[in-house]
Amino acid sequence: MAQHVFIASSTFAEHDDKPLNIIKNSSLTITVNSTKKRLNQQQLMDQAQGADAVIAGLEIYDAQVLEHLKKLRCISRCGVGVDNIDLAIAAKKGIKIFTTPDVVTQPVAELTIAMILNLLRKVTEHSVLMHQRQWQRLSGNQLSGRTVGVIGLGKIGRRVAELLRSWGIEVIGTDIRPVKAWAQQQGVKIVPLDQLLANSDIVTLHVSVNDEHPFCMGNNEIGSMKKGSYLVNLSRGSLIKESSLVEALRIGYLAGAGLDVFEQEPYTGPLCDFDNVILTPHIATLTQESRLAMELEAAQNVVIFLNK
Repeated sequence: MAQHVFIASSTFAEHDDKPLNIIKNSSLTITVNSTKKRLNQQQLMDQAQGADAVIAGLEIYDAQVLEHLKKLRCISRCGVGVDNIDLAIAAKKGIKIFTTPDVVTQPVAELTIAMILNLLRKVTEHSVLMHQRQWQRLSGNQLSGRTVGVIGLGKIGRRVAELLRSWGIEVIGTDIRPVKAWAQQQGVKIVPLDQLLANSDIVTLHVSVNDEHPFCMGNNEIGSMKKGSYLVNLSRGSLIKESSLVEALRIGYLAGAGLDVFEQEPYTGPLCDFDNVILTPHIATLTQESRLAMELEAAQNVVIFLNK
């Protein structure tokens, strides 16, 4: 009996059939997410029933889902994060987890830089005014001469720092396990979190969700940032306490923020009401080039695993 692959990711093979063909040409049967949206747990259990492998997006694989999917032996993520998967239950059931960690680095780093430049030069604010046929010029700031603090110096955080340093921007960073040789080579100063927050004009988050070392920008952390600084998050929505950020923006303590991720998605909350907040709908890895590369790798991971 042919082994079965369920494609949960709602945008899989949207721009190119090559990832699908890799699976089809390997004598595996396929079914695809019929909603074309992110699946909730019940939908996932219903549609992935009988699957030997799942190509996953950001839908939740908690204990209930994993216990329900009796045949599941492999979850292949189009992306790097696995905080949507109960890893302990997966390990207990012998479910192999694959990710595509290298592909996401450049697109996320590029969007981070774009967010920072947009915030400083008020590109979105000017564009909205122009579309309203208002010729209104708002004074912005240059990136040169500013200090950027990078919290989390994994692959993405390091790439952001490298791009900024190539422009001569001062970068300071913090990480629970910093790569000191890399930092010295790049001219990135490793500092404690409190020092980074107090001295950065822009703070950008690239922290993995880690139960052992939990991290969240709450009242104390945001209150420790420089007055008039900016906060950028393209990592995970849970890394910022939304009410703390909203209050800091409301009183004018922060000059603005750029967010691509939210605790509740789709997002329709109070941050939508701030002109100085750039909001994007979780698109950091959503380029045609990166999506194709991730999908090809995710498909290859499934094929190799199931055909062992």
